[in-house]
Amino acid sequence: MRTLSTRTWNPLNLFDSFDSLFTPCYEKFDFMKTDIIERENEYLLEVELPGYDKADLHLEFEDKYLTIKAERKVVTNDNEKVIRRERNVNTARSYYIGEIDEQGIKAKFENGVLSVTLPKIQPKKVEKLGIEIE
Repeated sequence: MRTLSTRTWNPLNLFDSFDSLFTPCYEKFDFMKTDIIERENEYLLEVELPGYDKADLHLEFEDKYLTIKAERKVVTNDNEKVIRRERNVNTARSYYIGEIDEQGIKAKFENGVLSVTLPKIQPKKVEKLGIEIE
């Protein structure tokens, strides 16, 4: 037999009990949802960043890792009290990329989606050389 909780009902906790029932576990974690697409000559990362502006984003490539940082200022009035904040304000995520042409990285931000193009290093073509026999 199941017993009900004796906890006092609080309207601020109303949504807390529903989170674990309807939210997939991966959505509980703070990360940027990303699609990674491999093409013949490049990789494409498409990262969802709703609510951010281009000026809020910072990208770095170091030691084969691409790091995306999103930092947004939150403005509240003195007469407001934030009861619950679920939208990310500051977040970051790193992706292992490996060997790419670092000088050719391009990024574009449009409609809340950051698209980062990472060109693959093209293998050097070996030319056939004639070898003289002595």
